[in-house]
Amino acid sequence: MVDQALINLCKKNDRKAQEKLYEWCYVKLMPMCARYHRNEEDARHVLNISFVKICKNLDKLADNSPFEAWARRIVRNTIIDEFRKTKNYVKLIETKEFERELEVKSPLVENTVWSKLETDVLMGMLKKLPDVSRKVFNLYVIDGYTHKEIGNLLSISDGTSKWHLSNARKKLQIMVGALRDAENNRMWANG
Repeated sequence: MVDQALINLCKKNDRKAQEKLYEWCYVKLMPMCARYHRNEEDARHVLNISFVKICKNLDKLADNSPFEAWARRIVRNTIIDEFRKTKNYVKLIETKEFERELEVKSPLVENTVWSKLETDVLMGMLKKLPDVSRKVFNLYVIDGYTHKEIGNLLSISDGTSKWHLSNARKKLQIMVGALRDAENNRMWANG
C-alpha cells in the first residue's frame, strides 16, 4: 500500500522508497497498460514513462488524496499521449466508410459468455484487435468514457469512435464464436 510516509520519501528521491513505489505501480497499473498494448514490452514502456511522471509530480498530489486514482489518471493520460504520438494512419480512413459500417447492425455478445471466459483468454482476444479499435473498446467499455470524450482524447470524430467500438465488438464476437465452436467440437470429440 502507498502511504504518505512512502510518498514523502519518494519526494526526497529516496531510491529504496522509489523502488517500493515502482513495485506497487507494476502490480496495480501494469494490467491497465497491458489492456491497451499488444505486447508486454510496449505496456512496460508506457508504465515506465508513467512512473517517471508520477515521481516528478508527487508534489502536486495533495496530502491524503487517493494515490491510486491519481496514478491511474496519469497512466491513462500517458497511454493516450503515446497513442497520439504514433497516430499517423487514422487520417487515411474516410468517414464515409465508417458511416456505411455503422449501418450494419451486429448483435451484442451476451454477458454470460464474457463471464465464462478466463481473464487471460479475454486479454488475448483484446490484443488481437486493431490498435485504434482496442483503445476505443477499452476506453468505452472498461473505463466508461463517452464517444465524445474518446473522440477528444484520440483526436477522432464521435462517429469514428462508434465505428471502432462496433468493429471491436464484431471481431470479439467472431473470436468468442470460434472459441465456443472449438469447445463444442472438443466436447463432441470426447464423447
